[in-house]
Amino acid sequence: MLFSKLGLQENLSSVVCNFFNETTPIQEKAIPAILDGQDILGIAKTGSGKTACYVLPIINEFIVKEAKPSNRNVPVLILVPTRELAIQVLEVVKSFTDAIPNRIKSMAVYGGVSINPQMIGLQNVQLLIATPGRLLELIDNKAIHLSQVHTLVLDEADKMLNLGFQEEVNRIISLLPIKRQNLLFSATLSDDINAINQLILKNPLIVKIEEEEETIDLITQTGYFISEEKKGPLLRHLIKENNWSQVLVFTSSTFKADSVTEKLNKNGIEARAIHSKKSQGARLEALNRFKAGKTKVLVATDLISRGIDIQFLPFVVNYELPRSPKDYIHRIGRTGRAENSGEAISFVSPEEQQHFKVIQKKMKKWVTMIDGDNIIF
Repeated sequence: MLFSKLGLQENLSSVVCNFFNETTPIQEKAIPAILDGQDILGIAKTGSGKTACYVLPIINEFIVKEAKPSNRNVPVLILVPTRELAIQVLEVVKSFTDAIPNRIKSMAVYGGVSINPQMIGLQNVQLLIATPGRLLELIDNKAIHLSQVHTLVLDEADKMLNLGFQEEVNRIISLLPIKRQNLLFSATLSDDINAINQLILKNPLIVKIEEEEETIDLITQTGYFISEEKKGPLLRHLIKENNWSQVLVFTSSTFKADSVTEKLNKNGIEARAIHSKKSQGARLEALNRFKAGKTKVLVATDLISRGIDIQFLPFVVNYELPRSPKDYIHRIGRTGRAENSGEAISFVSPEEQQHFKVIQKKMKKWVTMIDGDNIIF
């Protein structure tokens, strides 16, 4: 479905169409229901568009009702399990609100940093993204009040419960008004999710998007045994020697993604990094340039790997191996799509060799290996 058909307010719809054209399956089913005020239990994998799924209807309501800030009584609360997700959600919110004329003050609060600036900044916040522990600290310090919350979102509820936030979440829920809209999103439907569903949701619409199995039958896989310090030179050698024009490279951290990108550019290979510390606008620009062939190499982390869908992508490189075999399949599955062949190359350091054996065993395919340390660059 086109975003323009969802019934979003005109200014917001125009902004959204600058980012996306068509909805993801969970967005198509959940956004109209959220706009109608229904409670939602949304089950879908990471990278399926869940954040925009709840952010857009919330912003839409602020615009339609022309809601005004009310001192330290926040009307919308989004609970997340980690600082990284809090920052990521705030970036998504701001990518939309900064482009519309309505002023909507949003903020993310989390532990690991000084609480005082957060206490000061909470004045007149309308949309608050918070980790449970820091939120309770702010409540105890009377920096924020929950008595006027009309929309509660629990994002990545499965991770929140796995990380032991059940007690904190229960206390936060006890401080909320009984009459409110509740939106619960999770990657899995476990007994714990069912329990919290029964605790907070009222006749919810359950939207469960089944995860499609990745197919790797059309992908040629090659591995290079290579020392860590030679991975960069090997990557540059393969790109130049084979005249690769479109390569998606995966690293395991934002630091490494930036480092690999910097060295590629210094060696005359145009590259962009795309990861959680980049703004939504910067990520979108990098992805669009890569799809259009204006950037030869896109260096990404696993956080956004499932959101990258390029129909004719010829090459994927695992500069570093992912933690799980499932993530490996998701990574290399960015190539070999829509009946087109693709090639996946993995760099395997001595420390990663045992892990790569586990990955191969899990996917039931053995990869042709080359001794990269013997290649002359």
